[in-house]
Amino acid sequence: MRRLALSLALLSLAALPATAAEPKPKREPSAAQLAQYEKMRRCNATAKERALKGEPRKTFMKGCLSKNPAG
Repeated sequence: MRRLALSLALLSLAALPATAAEPKPKREPSAAQLAQYEKMRRCNATAKERALKGEPRKTFMKGCLSKNPAG
């Protein structure tokens, strides 16, 4: 009886990594998330064109992201 229990325990442990390795399906971003991504991309590109760094960049990004509509 002990051998049977031990065999079943080892078998279940061997199968465990196979079930844990299944990848989760990727979710598509929502329209609002895509709009926010585009807004960040545009503001970042503008800051890069202006060669802003440090505090001026931080201030610009804050204003840019709050002004521009997300959609």
